[in-house]
Amino acid sequence: MNIVPVEEAIGMVLCHDLTRIVPGEFHGVAFKKGHVILEEDIPKMLDIGKKNIYVWETNKTILHENEAGERIARAVAGKGILFTDPSEGKVKLLAKCKGLLKIDFKALEKINIIDEVIVATLHTDIVVDKGCNIAAARIIPLFIEKSKIEQIENICKTEGPIVWVAPLKPMKVGVVTTGSEVYSGRITDKFGPVIKNKVAKLGCEVIKQILVSDSESMIVDAINELLVLGSEMIIITGGMSVDPDDVTPAGIRKSGATIISYGAPVLPGAMFLIAYLGDIPVLGLPGCVMYNKTTVFDLVLPKIIAGERIKKEDITKLGHGGLCTNCEVCTFPACSFGKC
Repeated sequence: MNIVPVEEAIGMVLCHDLTRIVPGEFHGVAFKKGHVILEEDIPKMLDIGKKNIYVWETNKTILHENEAGERIARAVAGKGILFTDPSEGKVKLLAKCKGLLKIDFKALEKINIIDEVIVATLHTDIVVDKGCNIAAARIIPLFIEKSKIEQIENICKTEGPIVWVAPLKPMKVGVVTTGSEVYSGRITDKFGPVIKNKVAKLGCEVIKQILVSDSESMIVDAINELLVLGSEMIIITGGMSVDPDDVTPAGIRKSGATIISYGAPVLPGAMFLIAYLGDIPVLGLPGCVMYNKTTVFDLVLPKIIAGERIKKEDITKLGHGGLCTNCEVCTFPACSFGKC
């Protein structure tokens, strides 16, 4: 940082804000720190009483905050990301499309442990809309050693992208609703509308819903019918508890599906089941999905629609953050539910 006469500061970078005061008319910042001084700025600076100013003289080993922010943002970004222009060194990363936000948080920690560097993000595995601000990158000081930014770029080359948006792939969904009380018409099905609404919000369509009694063979027949119709995901509602009449898990097994997990460390949603018939995901949903606004279903469904194949460890990881506190006003996914 040097003190130089204003007339000699052209091309240099201002180290601090310069304030302009016009009594009764204006009181605010005339030039912000980081501003690269132009020839036409000189008369304006003299008018506000600045004969000498503090400036940085850049060199090949130092980067200004704006350039540093841009390079960090471009290094960490993967597919589905747009950038804003830097503002006071901060560059925002925006979702290019609606999709599932993915954050490599272990690699993110390697970046944020570097002194004078910040990359802040939303939580991984949440659905974000097009244009959503999902992350921001900047440095703490006005200038930073170029080698630190190169270190970040090398981390990203080794680890791959740190932040990206996986697009959602519309799926044809088949629904099997179990329960003798619904099948016989004693009560009206209230599960189907909930499922249709949730999958529709993610761009999917329920192509058929089949009502069955508490019968393993009826469940198997319904699954097979939905497969013939071209279902790319099958959701089976109800019959997931340990009661003798709750035969949904047995019916799913009998269909030939491979069960990945029966039970999840999530409340609400402990009796959740996920299986696969070849590449077709089969989900067994407990009753809580019908009457709780947010459950394990809301944590797993977006991953499937984004093309992920769910593994056992994906379910077990949900335990950390898997307790929904049933807030009076639900703000999911802008909360800690399901965040590891």
